[in-house]
Amino acid sequence: MRHYELTFIVDPVLSHEEIQTVRQTYEDQVKKLGCKIVHVDDLGLKQLAYPLNKRNSGIYYTIEFEAETGEAIASLELSLRRDERIMRFLTIALDKFGVKYNEDKRNGLIKKTQRMRRKKQDSVPMPTSIPTPAVKAIEVLVPDAPEQEEE
Repeated sequence: MRHYELTFIVDPVLSHEEIQTVRQTYEDQVKKLGCKIVHVDDLGLKQLAYPLNKRNSGIYYTIEFEAETGEAIASLELSLRRDERIMRFLTIALDKFGVKYNEDKRNGLIKKTQRMRRKKQDSVPMPTSIPTPAVKAIEVLVPDAPEQEEE
């Protein structure tokens, strides 16, 4: 069985009950297609990077599931395309590293602070200040300029 992750954005104008109905509809459809749901994640209302359908935000949901064939994916994506309540969706096939990462994240082994710390370790530290050699001030005597007489 292959692991898949489906993320979709629901129109935020809908009522709370309608949004829950949309989520439940796609969970039920995944089950009807013979797939096993591993995890459902409600990511909540998020700001979009650019407007979609004249909306600046959307409600994100992620469903991680296992499917035996790709036919289930095609059927699921067709219904997502036809649904006007869905603003965007993305289905990806997870490799073994993606499955392990999601599992560790669910078990609390990977937290946001750990991810930030890992990014800092990967980056090369830049020196904060470059030491400058000490320069000794030298006093220079400049002879006075000769005065010019005016005619």
